[in-house]
Amino acid sequence: MDEASPCNDRTQRVQCCIAGGGPAGVMLGFLLARAGVEVLVLEKHADFLRDFRGDTVHPSTLEIMHELGLLDDFLKRPHQEARQITGYIGDEKIPIADFTHLKSACPFVALMPQWDFLNFLAQKAQLYPSFHLMMQANVTQLTKEKGRIVGVRAETLDGPLAVRAELVIGADGRHSTVRRLADLVPLSLGVPIDVLWMRLARRPTDPSQPLGRFSRGQILIMIDRGDYWQCALVIAKGAFGRIRQDGLAKFRATIANAAPFVRDRVDELSRWDDVKLLTVTVDRLRRWYRCGVLCIGDSAHAMSPVGGVGINLAIQDAVATANLLAVPLLTGKLTTADLARVQRRRELPTRIIQRLQIFVQNRVLNPVLASRSDLAVPRIARLLQRYPVLRRIPARIIGVGIRPEHVRSPESTGASA
Repeated sequence: MDEASPCNDRTQRVQCCIAGGGPAGVMLGFLLARAGVEVLVLEKHADFLRDFRGDTVHPSTLEIMHELGLLDDFLKRPHQEARQITGYIGDEKIPIADFTHLKSACPFVALMPQWDFLNFLAQKAQLYPSFHLMMQANVTQLTKEKGRIVGVRAETLDGPLAVRAELVIGADGRHSTVRRLADLVPLSLGVPIDVLWMRLARRPTDPSQPLGRFSRGQILIMIDRGDYWQCALVIAKGAFGRIRQDGLAKFRATIANAAPFVRDRVDELSRWDDVKLLTVTVDRLRRWYRCGVLCIGDSAHAMSPVGGVGINLAIQDAVATANLLAVPLLTGKLTTADLARVQRRRELPTRIIQRLQIFVQNRVLNPVLASRSDLAVPRIARLLQRYPVLRRIPARIIGVGIRPEHVRSPESTGASA
């Protein structure tokens, strides 16, 4: 962390500088610019094209898009709609969640590559003259002055950049540079699983809904992406090395055993580069802020892939942050107490969802992975089979979450046509 000092770097002044162009960073940038705040988003990559990110846009996020007047345009983008979630335990079909009863503009999960979502949102944000997005800009230092963070330094294609800002937002993911430089220490909650991501072709005769397949020692999640399945094989923490040693042929057989209908295409996994390891982390910051800096999204709380809710919690953080901080930023009256309000608003939903994720990991996923015999259908699954009304509960938790946010930040008249 550098003390502010004269330098020959290019300098840019904004009211808010956001590190990270993921869902939290781009949504917050959009909302602040919509309110008239001068905002700069710094994204270290050249584009948003990263495979095997969260591609589920849940009803809570679609509701935000509706409130912003963006929903119709958004749904013109190629996507699939999941109105139920179904799982298989052995050969038995288990309905899990039914989104159709949600009181929402869109009672379904939209399945869309995250880069399409981010490109759409960035394009809409750029209609506001106070929104600035800089790609291939990697934040390397925080600038400190009289005990307060007053900006960042970044490496860009055009050389070093110094940004002065009233507020720095860390939205740069679970390995956040901002939170490390600000000495914000995460509390690790422990996790017994990792995930292997891969693609397999989808045939017209394949099942149409996202589904999880639970069998003896195996958990395979399959998300319908139109012409292919985005597949996630859940494995024990740290087991990928042993799986690789066992060989690709055995790995392909594992996938085929978990989902027999893809047996005719597992040879598409021709090398280990076709399989991506997601090292699962569940943690959260004890304190999300310091004077002049605030972390949100995965930077503040890394989520498990259970339920696919990480992207939507990040969006909810962004909405709450804009609701609480847009006016203080516009009026030049931002205080550390305002940053604390963001944490107070969003910490309870984070804690509850993480606790539920850890419960599922420890009580459902881990026992399945450890099982060496055929699985019995749990009592709760039998209840979901027998009483359809109960499927509304997981639908509410997954689709809407705890304490959903609504757009309350002001809207300026500065957007261009």
